[in-house]
Amino acid sequence: MGRRELIDPVARAGYELVVDEEFSGDRLDTSLWFPFYLPHWSSRVGSAPRYRLADGKLHLLIEQDQPPWCPEFDGGIRASCLQTGEFSGSLGSRAGQIRFSADVVVREEQPEVRLFVPQYGFFEMRARVGDDPSGMAALWMVGFEDRPQQSAEICIFEIFGRDVGAGSTAVGMGLHPFGDPSITDDFVRPVLPIDAREFHDYAVEWTPDHVAFFVDSALVTVMEQSPGYPMQFMLGTYAFPAEDGAPPPGPYPKEFVVDRFRGYRRAAA
Repeated sequence: MGRRELIDPVARAGYELVVDEEFSGDRLDTSLWFPFYLPHWSSRVGSAPRYRLADGKLHLLIEQDQPPWCPEFDGGIRASCLQTGEFSGSLGSRAGQIRFSADVVVREEQPEVRLFVPQYGFFEMRARVGDDPSGMAALWMVGFEDRPQQSAEICIFEIFGRDVGAGSTAVGMGLHPFGDPSITDDFVRPVLPIDAREFHDYAVEWTPDHVAFFVDSALVTVMEQSPGYPMQFMLGTYAFPAEDGAPPPGPYPKEFVVDRFRGYRRAAA
């Protein structure tokens, strides 16, 4: 069987725009973004992101006085993240999105939220990251997990500050199955000839047959498998503690800047 026909990420023929987020206002659009990071494992207070909107861009920040988002279960990691959905079980249960540790339990009940939870499409983001060795920034998709096996991840891009250079950057992308037995782990981190401290376009085409990854409209890799259920977006930046457990070293603030985010779906025939 030959490779599936892939999208032209410039022309995007056969797709129609459904989300066009340019961060043009002075307030976050909460009809698209849920401004907390997995609050069921922590709390809304503990998982609230630090950010600002300026010059038509979203600046996700890690600030010096920012506490760890979930110290009981995730140590000294600081996080500023947004989501387009939220699902978890009742207080004390083990049901919830992104069960990153076997020990986590729901510490604060959350209402179900579905803001942008598509199934298939073409999605792109223009962003720049920092080169702080303690930092990481990413855009990824996860199953809504109202059914536990619908929990795979499509990572559109994941960049660690230690991997950013003037002439090249290692960009992580791929699929993780987590609790989905139909998906095989397939993740790559190619070194691309870009300086990710400047703005670049990261995109994915997700179809019933494949997931194709692009950077600056150039195809990087195609994975011939696909989660077959709705998925939400996760957008965030992290700062990791030192090896001795000390808070992430400076400078501060650490910043991940997003210029735009767009979502497309297949146009009706």
